[in-house]
Amino acid sequence: MLGSDYWNDDTMKLTTPTTAQIPELDSIAQELNDQIANDVGERKFTPRPDVKNILVTGGAGFIASFIVRKLVLLYPEYNVVNFDKLDYCASTRNLMTIEHKDNYSFIKGDITIKDMVNFVLQEKQIDTILHFAAQTHVDNSFGNSAEFTLNNVMGTHVLLEAARINNVKRFIHISTDEVYGEVEHGGDELSEDNILAPTNPYSATKAAAEMLVGAYQKSFNLPTIITRSNNVYGPYQYPEKIIPKFVTLLSEGRKVFIHGDGSNTRRFIYGSDVADAVEVILHKGEIGETYNIGTSFEISNLELTKFLIKAMGLSARESELIEFVEDRPFNDMRYAIDSAKLEALGWKPKVQFEEGVKKTIAWYTKYSRKWWSDISGALVAHPYKSGTQQEFVIKSQK
Repeated sequence: MLGSDYWNDDTMKLTTPTTAQIPELDSIAQELNDQIANDVGERKFTPRPDVKNILVTGGAGFIASFIVRKLVLLYPEYNVVNFDKLDYCASTRNLMTIEHKDNYSFIKGDITIKDMVNFVLQEKQIDTILHFAAQTHVDNSFGNSAEFTLNNVMGTHVLLEAARINNVKRFIHISTDEVYGEVEHGGDELSEDNILAPTNPYSATKAAAEMLVGAYQKSFNLPTIITRSNNVYGPYQYPEKIIPKFVTLLSEGRKVFIHGDGSNTRRFIYGSDVADAVEVILHKGEIGETYNIGTSFEISNLELTKFLIKAMGLSARESELIEFVEDRPFNDMRYAIDSAKLEALGWKPKVQFEEGVKKTIAWYTKYSRKWWSDISGALVAHPYKSGTQQEFVIKSQK
């Protein structure tokens, strides 16, 4: 793949591979160009003079790939370096439509390896970091919480320290609305000043990472910004999350599994709207601030399931396609955030839920089985990934 580098542990240098990392998918890339152009939109800002070389951690992941495509295509003045270890849920296919661009490069790397991170920041003269890389699936965090601590907390700490040492000018940390904890039905939307009260291992590690970000801003004057968003959906998302998972199952005529009674509600935001928000925050966000990225559209898991079944023309089979299963160990009833601060900077979500779901269904129906090698483990009722404390210790010592 063009513009790709790999870390060599023996030489502590970046090397370019001699063979392509993924098979050629030119025909699919061509098919996706129109959708990509629509999602990317138009350039909104004059490039910042203090931004030249942007490191996007986790750039091959679902959400980050939206902003990588946007920045590469709309801001040729910026050099975008995608730094991703290519975990199970990431894919370089997410960026195959831009891999030939001169202002894009890919480095396969791990944010928990400090020598590697420092070398990349120096070698690429990074001045701006968009930190997306994280373990994010709540179900997995119940089975392997130590892995979440390693990646989300220790990885963020390594990155912050490297940013401090290398005088990074802007560090934008991507977090989640789950750090606020559960919001009761009828409760007010939460602003950025509300106390954090995470309830599951995933959200606890994201809250811990935020504490480190804030500490580096206060203690070392590292110029940081934090974002917290609703559940994000759209094409390119590994099918372990509810919308892509259910669409994939339904497209194959298989039943879907609802945790508990399905009364838990979530707010959903389309991937390109999050990319628009990060674009605004990169260019207009104030250092030291936190910005919620959310919508007011809220739907229960059961209502969402019925909506997807209807949208896919399967209403006649609704009763046989839904199976209620044991709930998570703890499942927040609701999240609700207020995005007024970000909207004051000129951002608003543009993609209506019905439109976003239509685009998502079309993408997964056509590409889901082509995009990842094996997704069978993600499609079960409780896809917990197990792990041990010993494994965590071994990995943290590498």
